[in-house]
Amino acid sequence: MDKHIFKQFIIVLLRNYIFGSLIAVFGIGALFMFTTLNINFKESIILFIILMISLVMMLTVESIVFSKHIKPIKNVFFDPNPSLADLKYAYRQTHKLPILTVYRIFGPHLFGLAIPAMIISYICIKMEFIHLPLYYIGIAFGASVLVAGMHSIIEFYLATKALKPILITIREKTLANYHFDFSHQSHLYISIQSKVLYSAIFIGVFPILLFSLATHARLAEVAVPLLTEYWSWAIIVIIVSICFAFYAAYLLFNNISEPIQILEDGMRQIQLGKLVFQNDIYSDEFSKLISGYNQMVSGLQRRDSVNKQLLDSLFTTLALALDARDAYTAGHSVRVAKYSVMIGKQAKLDAETLDLLRKSALLHDIGKIGIKDSILLKDGRLTEEEFNEIKAHPVIGANILSQVQPKEEMESLIPGVKYHHERVDGLGYPEGLKGESIPLFGRIMAVADAFDAMTSDRPYRKGMPTQKALSIIEDGKGTQWDPYFAQLFIDLMNKQNDINTDIDQYKKSI
Repeated sequence: MDKHIFKQFIIVLLRNYIFGSLIAVFGIGALFMFTTLNINFKESIILFIILMISLVMMLTVESIVFSKHIKPIKNVFFDPNPSLADLKYAYRQTHKLPILTVYRIFGPHLFGLAIPAMIISYICIKMEFIHLPLYYIGIAFGASVLVAGMHSIIEFYLATKALKPILITIREKTLANYHFDFSHQSHLYISIQSKVLYSAIFIGVFPILLFSLATHARLAEVAVPLLTEYWSWAIIVIIVSICFAFYAAYLLFNNISEPIQILEDGMRQIQLGKLVFQNDIYSDEFSKLISGYNQMVSGLQRRDSVNKQLLDSLFTTLALALDARDAYTAGHSVRVAKYSVMIGKQAKLDAETLDLLRKSALLHDIGKIGIKDSILLKDGRLTEEEFNEIKAHPVIGANILSQVQPKEEMESLIPGVKYHHERVDGLGYPEGLKGESIPLFGRIMAVADAFDAMTSDRPYRKGMPTQKALSIIEDGKGTQWDPYFAQLFIDLMNKQNDINTDIDQYKKSI
């Protein structure tokens, strides 16, 4: 199958080459030669023979260069197990083929045809087989350059179109064998600016230059005087035409590049996780592209919103399900998450960090899944051995979250789950970390977890009043709890308590 695709590709390239050559060499070139020059039938035959000899020499040299250009691509289509390096090289070489075609036409194609033709024509003129001035050889070379330019433009765009099945096949083969996708990488081998600029200039100037050369040859043939004045006029027209073509190409490129740049910037923002709409200010086909891009962004926003709601619901439901194992701890994880976010807001944490803190707090006791009910639900005080088993739940929880895929989505939640029972004096567990070596989430959640544990009812005791719990946290600042976060929480709870007291007094006064 791969070999068949490659053979079809070669046939298309050959067909394109013949088509381009017929237009450029035999169409424009032959038309220029045989309609401009005043030659007899015998001289026409000689010029035709010169053209054929040069063509054979050109095809010989060009086929050698083409074989070298196409070899890396051919290798991966005929090799049943090409290496990843070979596939990458072939993919790059395929993308470069259109520009290599231009180089080939301006190299072996042009000089393979022009140099032999110039040498043979020079000999024929010297031997008087052809009665033409020698400087016509220079004019013929100039015309050859123009024809080669036109041929290269035709070949460039035809080759670009022919590459698609080859690129698709190489990509699919690489993806299947090595799980490497070329479509995730950009490939810039020739810019739009270069294509627009050179195409517009050549298309705009080519007819004028060719007409100027043909007119000169024709006027010289019929011995029209004032050729010097003609070229003075022609050069001015050519310079003005080149300037106009360059400026028009520049304006055309800017008109095309602006919406492309806008889309490129939008895609870059999406890669960074920012869904940004673009203004549709265009009245051509780019309006459809911008509209399609904005519809894509809308779809991504809707999907992200739904996914966020599902994920938030999942975290909350999981936390409630965990707490439901013990009637006395029902709602504990939700409350710890609430208190943790309150502390985080007072600490001026950004919205993204607050969201991660909330999720981590909701799952802070997930490791208790691995604790036996006989220990977790025990009515009385735990023995030292039982408490040691309870102390394993942060590590169990961290291990559980580390198994969730994709890992990068859970990595930021694990530190809070694992280290919310550490103490700033180093007497906590599981690792006995001290001070700021305890992760941020662990230090915040330690305060929130302790407060809710102290103020919640247990089988063996009644929950203590808020002020007593806050007093214990005040006494434990700098030893059990981070002093900064502990003080933020104390100030916040006291402020809320004052507000609630004022409200109660206001209600009583009514």
